[in-house]
Amino acid sequence: MQISDDLIPNAMMVNILTGLSKVAPKWKIVPSEDMIEIGYKMPEVREQIRDNPYYYKGKPRLKTAHELLRTCTEIQQRLHEVTIPFLIVHGEEDRVTDTSVSKELYNVASSSDKTLKTYPGMWHGILYGEPPENLNIVFSDIINWLEDKTQYRNQRMEREQKEQNEALVKGKRGLVIL
Repeated sequence: MQISDDLIPNAMMVNILTGLSKVAPKWKIVPSEDMIEIGYKMPEVREQIRDNPYYYKGKPRLKTAHELLRTCTEIQQRLHEVTIPFLIVHGEEDRVTDTSVSKELYNVASSSDKTLKTYPGMWHGILYGEPPENLNIVFSDIINWLEDKTQYRNQRMEREQKEQNEALVKGKRGLVIL
């Protein structure tokens, strides 16, 4: 994951804010765009989010922003360590997280079972903030990917169970009851 370059202050400002985060970690002065406005395409979804009392709407605290930037940088440096099967879904018009990192994860990860799906015209809120027809496309892709993995896994599990049962049956045939 990487924060979009458009949302990261310049290097000098990052250094200043990093220093300040040690002195005033709860200070809310990090320059940032309205994440609701740039993350969710549908105006009615943006309103629902703004009306949600549990959704934080203020500027990020200095220490929170510092840790987010630090964590994203570390994750980006360790993408090659990903070995499990994964599906990436990313809106091509996402202004919150950078699509280049999704592509980098796909290219760099060690996993032999990986899928990258990008969606033209879709934003950051790909699972919630898009029109219904777009949500149907994304959820359909996710469900198909999961069903494919589940079908393969079930076939493998059935084969392994069959082999174990056959070994047990063979073992019982060799038993001598006294």
